[in-house]
Amino acid sequence: MRNQILKSSFILAIFFMANLANAQKKEDDKEKDKEETIGTEVVNVVRSYTPTISDAFKIKQTPSLNDKETNKKKEIKYSIFSFPVASTFTPAKGKAEGLKKAKREKLYNTYLSLGLGNYNTAALDFYTSRAISRDETFDVSLNHHSSQGGIDNVQLDDKFFDTKLDLAYINRGRDLSWKGKLGYQHQIYNWYGVPEFILPTDQIVTISEQQTYHNIYVGADVNMEDSFFNGGKILYRRMFDAFSSGENRVIIQPEFEVEIAGELIKTTVDLDYVGGTFENNFQETGSIDYSTLKAGISPSLVILRDDLTVNFGAGIYVGLDIENSENDIFIYPRITAQYKLSGDNVIAYAGIEGDLKQNSYYDFVQENNFVSPTLAIAPTDQQYNGYLGIKGKLNANVSYNARASYIGENNKALFQANPFNPSPTADNGYTYGNSFNVVYDDVTTIAVFGEINVDITSNFKFGVKAEYFNYSTDQQAEAWNLPELEASIFADYQITENWFAGANIFYIGERKDLVNLGGGALSPTTPTEVTLDSFIDINAHLGYRFNDRLTAFVKANNIANQDYQRWVNFPVQQFQIMGGATYKFDF
Repeated sequence: MRNQILKSSFILAIFFMANLANAQKKEDDKEKDKEETIGTEVVNVVRSYTPTISDAFKIKQTPSLNDKETNKKKEIKYSIFSFPVASTFTPAKGKAEGLKKAKREKLYNTYLSLGLGNYNTAALDFYTSRAISRDETFDVSLNHHSSQGGIDNVQLDDKFFDTKLDLAYINRGRDLSWKGKLGYQHQIYNWYGVPEFILPTDQIVTISEQQTYHNIYVGADVNMEDSFFNGGKILYRRMFDAFSSGENRVIIQPEFEVEIAGELIKTTVDLDYVGGTFENNFQETGSIDYSTLKAGISPSLVILRDDLTVNFGAGIYVGLDIENSENDIFIYPRITAQYKLSGDNVIAYAGIEGDLKQNSYYDFVQENNFVSPTLAIAPTDQQYNGYLGIKGKLNANVSYNARASYIGENNKALFQANPFNPSPTADNGYTYGNSFNVVYDDVTTIAVFGEINVDITSNFKFGVKAEYFNYSTDQQAEAWNLPELEASIFADYQITENWFAGANIFYIGERKDLVNLGGGALSPTTPTEVTLDSFIDINAHLGYRFNDRLTAFVKANNIANQDYQRWVNFPVQQFQIMGGATYKFDF
């Protein structure tokens, strides 16, 4: 029995050891396999992974459940017991914040402004625009400004009269827009600037000092889209006066534009004719006839490169003096460049340009109302105008512009006082040293210009600009009647919704002229150089808008009450005030 037990125990021990050895072997095999599988492998991707989505099929049969517990729904019985609850909380009602909508200003097609002031001054401004159809309008504009005079210490009549009527027909098409113009202007001025002590009073009052001008013009402006022909303008003007002087001017300026290799090439053709006659020269030895034609072409290439804009161009002209059978060819540079150094904050610009400028009797009269009808009319050859400047914005409300220029002009027109030389045979009111002639000279000008504009608020705007000139002449002793310094200040203020105001201040520096009083008994026999004092002219206005139709205004000019002379021997009106109203309506 004992032997049997020992035998059984021995067999169990052997079986246990065998199982233990087999388990250890399996464990060693696993470790070996693990060591053999761990390592670094290189995977070559033949193509990128492009996953696809296979179609999914819905199960069309709804499975049924045989679970009895699932189908049973337990019935719930409940009851609600309500009772009042005192509450003192009152929630605040929300209010939507609305945007302030600006009041839409009603537009009227007609307005009329009328003002009256001292010196028996009257001002009228009328405008109306009538819509003929969707694309057609007809505009009428009438402007009038006159004064009955009354300047202190002036013995002749110093009144003036200026009325202008403009008619315009406008047609706006999809690709073609054009405007036809017709106008008439009537002006009356007086040569009241007789030198002091040159004549006794009884002789001065016999002078016929009045001059009358009439201007009639007709023209058209054309603008085309999506065409090599951009448009252009044409103008004909006829001017004549009370001394049988007459002038014709014709301007034709078509513009073309083509694109070659991605670049724009613009070309302007310029035809400008001026011709006229003066019945007498100043010495009354004969008439003055003039007839000049400016014909030329001005091509230019515009290059745009990011912040750089360059315009390469030239002007090629033929100048024809038809009256004297002379002609000449003029070639001018027209090159401009602009580069944004820092966006719109700093922009550098430069250029060199030239032009053949046509002078005319009409232009001289508009610049100086007291010229005599005895002028020599000739064009000015502006050989070059080179400039370098910088402009931009200091911030969102402040803009600036500064420029230096160097200008060379041949045959530049300068106003000079006529000598005292009364006519023994005719009653010409301009021969008493009280009118102006035009002389020509070669002038070189150095100019420095500066300007700054400030929008302090949306209702208050302020600006200052000034320009300094330095002239060098060839034949003349001075650049007659040209100031060395000009400056101006302006301000506009919208005080309230109804009140508004503004001011302008002008400064003109000293000017020089040559006065010849050789014919007077108490006057020297040689020309005398005189200096006209500089002056400041302060002007202001104040207005009140009663509604969108009616506005009242008050304007004051020469507030400092200065007795300055804009031209030698021609004093201006001193303190002036005018009151009036503007009314808008549909007509």
